[in-house]
Amino acid sequence: MRDVLIVGGGVSGLAAAIFTARADLDTLVVDGGESILARNASLENYPGFPDGIDARLYLRLVREQATTAGADFELGRVTAVEPRDEDDLEAGFVVETEGGEPLETRRLIAASWSDSEYLVPLDVGREQRGSKHFVSVDEAGRTAVDGIYAAGRLAGEPHQSIVAAGHGAKVALAAIHDSETAFYHDWVTPEGYFTGRDREVPPATEEIGDDERLERDRRARETMLEWLAEPLEEEPTMHPSVER
Repeated sequence: MRDVLIVGGGVSGLAAAIFTARADLDTLVVDGGESILARNASLENYPGFPDGIDARLYLRLVREQATTAGADFELGRVTAVEPRDEDDLEAGFVVETEGGEPLETRRLIAASWSDSEYLVPLDVGREQRGSKHFVSVDEAGRTAVDGIYAAGRLAGEPHQSIVAAGHGAKVALAAIHDSETAFYHDWVTPEGYFTGRDREVPPATEEIGDDERLERDRRARETMLEWLAEPLEEEPTMHPSVER
């Protein structure tokens, strides 16, 4: 059984996976295919990229980051989610996939805009607006069913990558908190930041010395140079309603 199963490999799902995996929760992302972000010609309002970045390359970078953090990925489409025990939601959930074996998880984060039909058996509180369905959540992304969360556009958040990433992280923090995992902040601090004040290093926080800091900086620059050395030979995906 997984600690967290995330439905959707777009920005919000990947951001959630980075946080839950870094908190040492056994995390699986079930990716149904292509993120809507892949339709963008260029992603130009995301902080940290002064001249923008290829949207498809950005998605690959975030997926790589989630993988490095320890998340696993499975390609497939989720068709239904049901409790393992109707009288005990703490027993977790069974996740049915199209053509695959059932999966089990203690908690599930729905980040699969705009597909939420698989949540119908749980009665999480879906709202129809026009032709789309959204999932009702509280301010932390929790639905009406304990252990089920929704993130990003599916939860009614604005249709922007930076918002989706932030909301995915926020919902992941709620799942981490609810799992009773020891957690303070996902920080990497200079050596002595806590211990120099006679404090223990809090859970999920790490102190590193200068040598390690410089080594991590070297690896980070090397990684980015490798990813950005050549243009990505991949065209944007056009909206399916556009006539060719």
